[in-house]
Amino acid sequence: MSTVLVVNSGSSSFKYQLIELDGERTLASGLVERIGEDVGSTRHRNEVTGDETRNDTQPIADHAAGFAAMLEAFDAHGPSFAEYPPVAVGHRVVHGGEDFDRATVVTADVEKAIDRLSALAPLHNPANLQGIRAAKEAFPDVPHVAVFDTAFHQTLAPAAYTYAIDAELAKKHHVRRFGFHGTSHKYVSEKTAEFLGRPLSELKIIVLHLGNGASVAAVDGGRSIETSMGMTPLEGLVMGTRSGDIDPAAVFHLHREAGLDFDELEALLNKKSGLLGLTGSGDMRDVQDSASRGDAVSEAALAVYRHRIRHYVGAYVAQLGGLDAVVFTAGVGENNALLRRRTLLGLDFFGIHVDDDRNELASREARLISPDGAPVQVLVVPTNEELEIARQAAALS
Repeated sequence: MSTVLVVNSGSSSFKYQLIELDGERTLASGLVERIGEDVGSTRHRNEVTGDETRNDTQPIADHAAGFAAMLEAFDAHGPSFAEYPPVAVGHRVVHGGEDFDRATVVTADVEKAIDRLSALAPLHNPANLQGIRAAKEAFPDVPHVAVFDTAFHQTLAPAAYTYAIDAELAKKHHVRRFGFHGTSHKYVSEKTAEFLGRPLSELKIIVLHLGNGASVAAVDGGRSIETSMGMTPLEGLVMGTRSGDIDPAAVFHLHREAGLDFDELEALLNKKSGLLGLTGSGDMRDVQDSASRGDAVSEAALAVYRHRIRHYVGAYVAQLGGLDAVVFTAGVGENNALLRRRTLLGLDFFGIHVDDDRNELASREARLISPDGAPVQVLVVPTNEELEIARQAAALS
């Protein structure tokens, strides 16, 4: 019985899942948070028994102490690592730059590369690396595998990833489109082919990963050929707190006219924009609820949100040279039937239609929401990035 421990590490927290690959089921999941604060917190759920536990009383000095707390939770509440020993530990790493186009066993050189790439993802890669190093102390006898958010998009052609700035400057400082959410886009496109019973190599798919962070990918024959996020996850769609596409000159304008320094501008575009900036709430559920009660500001924000998605759908049909499927995934994409219907409304000339009854049907399974016989299949496919990380880690164990 093969299991993989999947770790998603942040600067002051990490999430984990123990996944059994034979049945592709989660055996345990949990969260260690408030690392480095006076009082840390651990939450652990034994998915086999359904038992949950929480500890909010112990300080957790660093990530190594966090992994020790996680091991204590497994020992006390199961399932036992003795019964389900991991064959590998899979780590989500946000930025692999141009160095990594696939999952990679973590070596000293790989650690150095992840550290060097922190310049491109200063909020993520250092935290990912802390988690890797702490996990290697806790599990020294199994391979540790880095799975990069950017890897799936390394198939983009130069015309798709190149920004039209001074070429030498761009090359020196790695200014180009990298794309993110690649693990999700890969999993969902493969699951779509499986659901449709067609070879992935024959399909032209647009994947709409709509969560608090959001991105679109054009997948041609299983290869990413276009994606909306760029050098960082800021570019592209309107998101919960991120602006998405904006004229770069707006940054210079706000610096000169509003007196915002570059740290303030970075915080504005990443943490105070998107739905939050437009409405005061970055939670799609709150915005949708306000709009349903007649709030004009919320409805206007949703119109901007939908407009941006449609913009990318149209562009990606052109880049793909045809279309077989549009797929919604992630928290918003999987659960918001009204948004799905209104976003695709009027795209009949592309062969895109939504069946209202199918669209309204709530399910945790992959499902078709277009009518029978529609030229383009529209689907909802729940993503599972942890399972994809586990698969890729196990393949290298």
